[in-house]
Amino acid sequence: MRKLRAAVIGVGYLGAFHVQKYLALPHVDVVAVVDTDSARVGEVGAKYGVHACTDYGPLLAGLDIVSIVTPPATHFEIARRCLGAGVHTLVEKPVTETVAQAEALIELANARGLVFQVGHLERFNPAVLALRPLLTRPTRIEARRLSVYKQRGTDVDVVLDMMIHDIDIALSLVDSPVVGIEATGSVVVSGDIDRAQATLHFADGCVAELAASRVNLEAVRAMTVQQADSYITVDFANHALLVGSVEAGGRLGAPRDATVETLHFERSDALMDEIRSFVDAVGEGRTPTVSGEDGKRALAVAVAVSQTIHRAIATRTPPRVERG
Repeated sequence: MRKLRAAVIGVGYLGAFHVQKYLALPHVDVVAVVDTDSARVGEVGAKYGVHACTDYGPLLAGLDIVSIVTPPATHFEIARRCLGAGVHTLVEKPVTETVAQAEALIELANARGLVFQVGHLERFNPAVLALRPLLTRPTRIEARRLSVYKQRGTDVDVVLDMMIHDIDIALSLVDSPVVGIEATGSVVVSGDIDRAQATLHFADGCVAELAASRVNLEAVRAMTVQQADSYITVDFANHALLVGSVEAGGRLGAPRDATVETLHFERSDALMDEIRSFVDAVGEGRTPTVSGEDGKRALAVAVAVSQTIHRAIATRTPPRVERG
């Protein structure tokens, strides 16, 4: 079987890891690394012994697969050119800047029979994978994704940078459309939204309360899913689940017995699992674990949350100071 010819476009912090993972797969041949920063791409190319260049256009005719790990504002144009050239494409989240752009890429991929995957990495967290078989019908989801400030990632607001992970997971867990969104947030350091809280109302009655901050004193990544007979907390960082099982029955308002169990999972390389999933989807001709449609749905909700917060910020009236 011929090796898949791959390239990574954008070799900053995360893109360099994409290169590393592809090189570890025996059925992939990394043809080139690409970046507009000639010094950076030269450094990465030399480190991994791969051809380095600043223009991906001439490469497209000789590629089977590509990872796009560039700033979100560039995703649409690069992905459009790659898909148009017949190259299976993995693009980091958020998939594009607008829902219309995402729809155009999905339509193009479908027309060409190409795999189009979006890089929502947390879907490959072993604790998230173990959560799914335990769910029947979620009634409430609470998530907190907080981090200390880092300038990396601030080319988009905290909703599109961080909260979108939990939006994507919530949408994948609840088999019902979002029918209402409430959101608040604030600008602290970056010049865009750095703290955000959102409430998603699903048609089946489930409610998701999501909080994200990139100006927190410590890192927190956790999600709790409540059901009629259980509550399950996902510890993303430690790859663990806390499972609480609630005794059935009992009169309204009366306490019920509950048993709690903590399940730990072997730490895995989520990025390697994501890239292997992409490569396998290409090889097997199947829909990827995180499809373009999944990326579009998460983007649509994230954009709505951001717009709601920006409208609230724009209409806030500064407190009036009376001077004597």
